[in-house]
Amino acid sequence: MASKKYLLLAGAVGLLAASSSFAQVQPTGYDALDSSKVSSKRMVQQNNFTNHQSNFPAKPRDMWELGLSGGLHLIDGTVPAQPGFGGGISLRKALGHTFSLRAEYIGSIDKGQDYKLRPNMPAGGINPWAKTAALNHGMIVPNYKSQNHQLSLDVIASLSNILFYRAEPKTNWYLLAGYSIVMADVDVDALDANGNGYDYSSINFNAKRSDIRKQLNNLRDKKYEQNAPSQGNRVSIGRHKDNQLIRHALDLGTGVAFKVSKRFNIGLEEKITMPFDAYLDGYPGPGGSSKDFYSYTSVRLNFNLGNPAKRVQPLWWINPLEYAYSELSNPRHMKLPTPILPDADGDGVTDQFDREPNTPAGAPVDSHGVAKDTDGDGVPDYKDKQLITPTYCQPVDADGVGKCPDPECCKNIKPEATCSSLVLPSCSFKGSSTKVGKDQEAILASVAATMKSNPSCNVLVTGHAGAKGKKGGVDLSSRRVDSVIDYLADKQGIDRGRFIKQNTPGESGTVDLAPAN
Repeated sequence: MASKKYLLLAGAVGLLAASSSFAQVQPTGYDALDSSKVSSKRMVQQNNFTNHQSNFPAKPRDMWELGLSGGLHLIDGTVPAQPGFGGGISLRKALGHTFSLRAEYIGSIDKGQDYKLRPNMPAGGINPWAKTAALNHGMIVPNYKSQNHQLSLDVIASLSNILFYRAEPKTNWYLLAGYSIVMADVDVDALDANGNGYDYSSINFNAKRSDIRKQLNNLRDKKYEQNAPSQGNRVSIGRHKDNQLIRHALDLGTGVAFKVSKRFNIGLEEKITMPFDAYLDGYPGPGGSSKDFYSYTSVRLNFNLGNPAKRVQPLWWINPLEYAYSELSNPRHMKLPTPILPDADGDGVTDQFDREPNTPAGAPVDSHGVAKDTDGDGVPDYKDKQLITPTYCQPVDADGVGKCPDPECCKNIKPEATCSSLVLPSCSFKGSSTKVGKDQEAILASVAATMKSNPSCNVLVTGHAGAKGKKGGVDLSSRRVDSVIDYLADKQGIDRGRFIKQNTPGESGTVDLAPAN
């Protein structure tokens, strides 16, 4: 029984989907049937999809994303960092709905100031702190200023655009990883304005950290006149010659973007760049084991570039499930089979709506599957041997034959034809109908033939106003009587003067015709 219900439900859904009046909800992000967003080289696949030769639509053209960023830039190393600033520009392109590539340039200025004495550790023949160390028993307090240029190529993986319970993502969480090449000009402030080292004898290194830094800042001239110690590659570019470091680096990061419109979004991102070098802050730490890295915490303004008539949004802003869900809900492309609804008795009315599901084969039925009973005598037409039995000849027997025929003893006596001996049928109306239907036309045609054969006979047309004779029933009965007379006069050519109208209590669904003479 349950399986039959599901079959009926599936059939009803199919009928609704096939109806032109059924509302179609279009996907808001990307419509796979829209070939205007598909490039010419992918059009073959799109045509195969449209013609049901492939299950997969072509990948649409999508927009590029131009990003502008700015924010906090720090070097995490041995020397404590001071807040620095970085800014960048990027260009991003989707590889698919999840992965994309982003090329980015970041420029930054970073500074750092230590607060405790450390041993002087020159590298590569460079010893910018020699004079300061000589005044402080070989000890220094490191500081630095670094001007950095970074070129990156990162792979970004979107985590939140494949949604099961929402059409279009409003936020986009992502992870990134990639490669950078970094150029860093690292300088230190190791000499005062006179070219002498700094004497720390006036500094109270037992004070609070903030107080120590204030004393050091008052002591220094902040000229950053010396190249910082370093190891590895150098080029003669930068504020001071021979101090531009070039390093390969690994990028890792995460971020989130918030959609403002289909052309603009705002993001927050944390990006870590690891050149695996201990000299980014100019001081390597004991044994050079402490590797420094860049931290860039930025606010990003992202703009989608491209013609919206030919390109969709960047694919990481499109939920690839939306089209599949919309197609399941409101099919526009699927091939739906013709619904086959069960009809056990084969009467043309499905079992779901059949009020009489076991009518015999070939039996005429109404729109509800109930066997027709034209004369309303209680015997269905397929059993009725007297298809039209006048109301006054009812009730009928099991074969639908009324009690009006003459007794057996008198069947051979042919009485003189008089008007009073005429037998005329009744007309049945359903519900509140007053119109003469096809069934009634056949009945009234026989009445007209009888009247034409008996031109001296008039006819009493009787309507029934219901058991209590209510006002509404009298009006309905009167209109039915008029309909019968109009049909006999206008369609059958009977003189209206031969009819006598009356309304009486009785079964309100019939109009009786009887000789009036």
